[in-house]
Amino acid sequence: MGRQHIGPRVPQPFNPDPGLPIWLETFCHPRLTLTEHDTMCRLVAYLGDPIHLDQLVCVPQHSLLRQSMRAAEATTTTHGDGFGIGWYGEREEPGVYREVTPAWSDENLGALCATVQSHLFFAHVRAATDSAVARQNCHPFRQGRWLFMHNGQVGGYAKVRRQLEGRLPDTLFAQRKGATDSELLFLLALARIEAGETPEQAVPTVLDDTLALMRRAAINEPLRFAAALTDGDQVFAFRYASDGKPPTLYVNETPTGSIVASEPLDGQAERWQPVPANSWLRMSRQDALVQS
Repeated sequence: MGRQHIGPRVPQPFNPDPGLPIWLETFCHPRLTLTEHDTMCRLVAYLGDPIHLDQLVCVPQHSLLRQSMRAAEATTTTHGDGFGIGWYGEREEPGVYREVTPAWSDENLGALCATVQSHLFFAHVRAATDSAVARQNCHPFRQGRWLFMHNGQVGGYAKVRRQLEGRLPDTLFAQRKGATDSELLFLLALARIEAGETPEQAVPTVLDDTLALMRRAAINEPLRFAAALTDGDQVFAFRYASDGKPPTLYVNETPTGSIVASEPLDGQAERWQPVPANSWLRMSRQDALVQS
């Protein structure tokens, strides 16, 4: 197991200019190699000093909104099958806004992002695969104070869906609104967290159990998983794959906070550290830590 600490932050005003100097030690990595696996969704999570959501969702050179129209590191260039944002304010439970329209065509999204400030928020654009284009299938998913969003797939999902759903306790099964593998993995992880496991323990265990079911069902398609989970205090991000080809995921430390994203949001790729394959990342208000 390897641990990589990404230092504390010094609060400063946020500046979305891609030329912003980053105070911390930077990592000169090339972008992750594009393979056939990056076909579905794009996401971004932020934790730090309060900023307007549009500073990451709309304003940057390669913002999530622009990725919805033209993603750079996905074989599915356009992500127009719905979107969602989730943010924390003064109450324990987050606010959520999700729609089935393309992100670039929703005027309310721009207005909300330009108005709402938050110290912790998620944003996601979707390219649907097996599940219907419906609001209940759009990310992020909310359960109590928890938020979750995902890019990836459970290979042969239809063959293991019933067994996976059977592992949910009745209380969480009743909360399942959509039909996606993403929401199901989220609820399975929550079941383990409610039983006393930490998020760092619960999510990899759910993935291991899912992969075991896939193998028993003789499914050859891979399990691929890049996701973010939060309880409103810390953010946990995960990057896994059963075939060594996990979806892209990057982390960036700015003077105001930590950002996790499917793709760099600006033209300064060297400032975005790829999250290693088969590892997780924990972000707090003070720093970020990668565990592989």
